[in-house]
Amino acid sequence: HVQLVESGGGSVQAGGSLRLSCLYNHRGNCMGWFRQAPGKERERVATIDSNSISYADAVKGRFSISKDNARNTLYLQMNSLKPEDTANYYCAAGNGPCRLAMAYWGKGAQVTVS
Repeated sequence: HVQLVESGGGSVQAGGSLRLSCLYNHRGNCMGWFRQAPGKERERVATIDSNSISYADAVKGRFSISKDNARNTLYLQMNSLKPEDTANYYCAAGNGPCRLAMAYWGKGAQVTVS
């Protein structure tokens, strides 16, 4: 079955950096990172497919998504972190284009910015 396993979460001070990794056994056409803060809806952070990369406005210029197919790993480099970036971050994959809903999800990695 499809497995997506996130790692690299943790606590960091505002202005700091973290890199999330997602080890996957299913390479979807679209892969991405989403986040959900307490009391808020899950939101798309960044997605990548064969044609393009897309970022939420809130993270543009600070976060960078990349993928290493040889290592079956998706990354999210997060710089200049802010307290409002605090959330549980989920790796996701979908077989269709990125405008559609994702089909597979990891369990999440907590990021706390103070």
